Amino acid sequence: MISRDAHLDALRGALRRAPVVALLGARQVGKSTLAGVLARSWQGPTAVFDLENERDRRRLGDPLLALEGLRGLVVLDEVQHHPELFKTLRVLADRRPTRARFLVLGSASPALLQQSAESLAGRILYQVLPGFLLAEVRPERSDKLWLRGGFPRAFIAGRDADSFDWRRAFVRTFLDRDLPQLGVRVAAKALERFWMMLAHVHGGVLSWSELGRSLGVSDMTVRHYADLLAQTFMVRLLSPWHENISKRQVKSPKIYIRDSGLLHALLDLRDLSALRGHPKAGASFEGYCLEQVTRHLGVEDAECFFWATHQGAELDLLVVRGGRRMGFEFKLNSAPGMTPSLRVALEDLKLDHIDVVHPGPQTFHIAPKVRALALAHLSRELRGASPRARARARKAGTR
Repeated sequence: MISRDAHLDALRGALRRAPVVALLGARQVGKSTLAGVLARSWQGPTAVFDLENERDRRRLGDPLLALEGLRGLVVLDEVQHHPELFKTLRVLADRRPTRARFLVLGSASPALLQQSAESLAGRILYQVLPGFLLAEVRPERSDKLWLRGGFPRAFIAGRDADSFDWRRAFVRTFLDRDLPQLGVRVAAKALERFWMMLAHVHGGVLSWSELGRSLGVSDMTVRHYADLLAQTFMVRLLSPWHENISKRQVKSPKIYIRDSGLLHALLDLRDLSALRGHPKAGASFEGYCLEQVTRHLGVEDAECFFWATHQGAELDLLVVRGGRRMGFEFKLNSAPGMTPSLRVALEDLKLDHIDVVHPGPQTFHIAPKVRALALAHLSRELRGASPRARARARKAGTR
């Protein structure tokens, strides 16, 4: 068993603070499993509705009648299929005293679930469940997690070949069934071609016009495709950071396939040998580490940037939160050293520090404010840097 206790604790905390909590994440990432664990441990009555189940959809034919008498914890799974439920939840959330807590599970971002933002403003908290993290599967399994990705069934498959087959099938099902169920009216073949193209530019700066010419569509259509994949947790669009300096800076976003296992399935990389020998190995490692770092820090997408100048200086990840600026570089090199690019980033961006994350066994200082951080030590070294950890530390200090 792989424990997801940290996510479970965060979910319990959110339900104490708000009458409605949305647990969001990609399909098959483990939302229903986590909700099931929560329901079994809940102190009080529970009710679970799966909105992909015809019987449960009939039970919710009149949602107010079906839900208003329930107490304790009410779980509504795959809520993106019935966003009209959020209007009913607003009525139930405003009751005093609070009679029930509602946990809604969805495979789309809040931007795609517009009804929740419109109907439940001030009443709902969002929590995103990622795939397995390195801290959950143990550092010695890092290569396996990098190759297969964090989807539970892909990671725990008995053989690499079984994992690869599952990921290829996931891509097919996502395009043929899941997106149409979200109301997306784009041909599956067109999105598949686009997704394959993104895999080949993974970790690179996007050129909307170049992608559009390759597909034979407009820039606006390409942006629409990218937004769809971003809002369903398939890709990450990393925004550029602009600083008031004399250097010309890159102003287009970078693109990453969020799950490294899906990236490798799209690139037809079936084992570690094929991955390590592929030209995209460095970019794949970069995206893998980027997801690990942002999840361990607990930062929002809007707090994450990359930085690059036309003179060649760059920084893979800049995290800006409050008054802090943290820089990260990702190198598929077990002994990274200081570079001119790191010096420029440190000075021009006024960074607190830079961590160069690498696959080697040792963490060591490269220069003042610059550290080579072993991927295996990531969870331990970043534990105190997350907003949640700092809040706990401040609370402990007041006792």
